[in-house]
Amino acid sequence: MNSVRFWPGRYTDRHGGKAVVFESDGRELIRTTIRGVRFEGDSMDDLGALGGEPPEASFAFFDGGLCSCLLEWEVPLSVAVEGQGVRTAVLDCALRLGSPAGPGRGLDAETLTTTLRLDGREYQNTGGQGDFESALHDIQRRLPAGVRLRACVACAWSDYSPLGNGLMAGLACFRDAKDRYRQVDGKHGPRGIFALWDEHTEFVQETWLCGEFEHRTATHTGYRGPFPSPAWP
Repeated sequence: MNSVRFWPGRYTDRHGGKAVVFESDGRELIRTTIRGVRFEGDSMDDLGALGGEPPEASFAFFDGGLCSCLLEWEVPLSVAVEGQGVRTAVLDCALRLGSPAGPGRGLDAETLTTTLRLDGREYQNTGGQGDFESALHDIQRRLPAGVRLRACVACAWSDYSPLGNGLMAGLACFRDAKDRYRQVDGKHGPRGIFALWDEHTEFVQETWLCGEFEHRTATHTGYRGPFPSPAWP
């Protein structure tokens, strides 16, 4: 999981749009260059300028991260198709970051849209979902029977902290503690996720994939439950 991947994309704000390329290590590092300025962050909604903020006339910022813009990018995503093996689909992502709503109030809007393209068909998450966990649960539920996502969000060895998670990344991988992770049955106690938390291998993005992937099932649920959750809104 040490290779860097490159996602073709586009940046758009009140000054216009520009094609860009996002670089990602699959964990918590994303980089890109926009109008000659280098940006870096651990999530698409937290991209800050390296070497200090450029002039406000060029970009808009909130807490050091880009805002008042639209970020679009494409991510290759593996899917398992019953009877056909593993296929490569494309996940189109669009993140609209609004303007600062005022001191201590965050942005006035943050909207994530994801669309999986497979065999000429499109499967899009519904509106109102603010993170990749929710969006990919929704897409999996919309896929035809026998088609399953192969990505960290759908893996048997990954889990989120009960304290919550942001837009993307922050998904803990427990591939080096599989035997203990199989026994997780809640938050607290000797078999709770908190007791195992420090044994996680690393943090990964939901759309990443490594060679130890196994599908998450209804009988192997960890703390966060199966993928997709039957009760997911």
